[in-house]
Amino acid sequence: MNNSNRRSLSFGFEPETIFVPIAALTPVKTLRASVKASSKYAQIAQSVREIGLVEPPVVARDRAVPDRYLLLDGHMRIEVLKEQGHTEVECLVSTDDEAFTYNRYINRPSPVQERAMIVRAIERGVPEGRIAAAMSLDVVSVQRRVKLLDGICPEVIAQLSDRHCPMAVFDILRKMKPLKQMQTADVMVNHNNFSVAFAAGMLSTASETELVKGAKIKPKGISAVAMAQMERELANMQAAIGSVEASFSQDNLHLMVAKGYLAKLLANHRVRRFLESRYPAYLEQFVAISDITSTLSVDAVA
Repeated sequence: MNNSNRRSLSFGFEPETIFVPIAALTPVKTLRASVKASSKYAQIAQSVREIGLVEPPVVARDRAVPDRYLLLDGHMRIEVLKEQGHTEVECLVSTDDEAFTYNRYINRPSPVQERAMIVRAIERGVPEGRIAAAMSLDVVSVQRRVKLLDGICPEVIAQLSDRHCPMAVFDILRKMKPLKQMQTADVMVNHNNFSVAFAAGMLSTASETELVKGAKIKPKGISAVAMAQMERELANMQAAIGSVEASFSQDNLHLMVAKGYLAKLLANHRVRRFLESRYPAYLEQFVAISDITSTLSVDAVA
């Protein structure tokens, strides 16, 4: 390769983590008061209490104020650390103060992947009780996750390995024979619908020969008229999904551009103070938009 064709690459982060006083951090967004009551916050708090901080928060050096840092990612983790009495935290230092990309393109573990991690930890000698405590679960829930794929055929496991299916979906699939499991998984993947109701609807269409011994075909009391109505509603829902999918990409792009712009705007202290003093209602809405982590699920970010 000629020197003229080489492109210089710059690091997105400083090569070493640093310990930063929590008091020296300036959040780029404000957490809602309800966040501390969420299950996600409780899970993070329990994990930090049991095994410490797994993922360091991301900060950027504040160019305007020496010895201060903009907190780009990890707002909930910092709140947990403060509540638990910590005064400093190990941080990853970004060379850019752009907070747009964090948690937007990460892949959160699916139930199948989560099960694999739990099983590996148990194989390495970690007690189920310690795993349950770290995940803010009870031991029975951990055991249920370990048995999640019992009775599920390998083809379906492969199909759903990176899909966020509720655990109850696997309970429904377990009532079907392998061929019906594969057909159901195909329909769910094609419609991008992994809800329990959708899986239960697929179960209700199965014949006795497609179910394992002892499994019920359909709930009692559902008449042919009710089944026909359910099928019509399913068809209408699929049509509605197709309509949404047609405009989703463009709407999502517009939202992400607006979110990125607002996040950077709110990181400017002068702009934020101006909005707080003159237009607090606008500021509240801007913060809500900049807090969005997904157009499909607006959950709090760790």
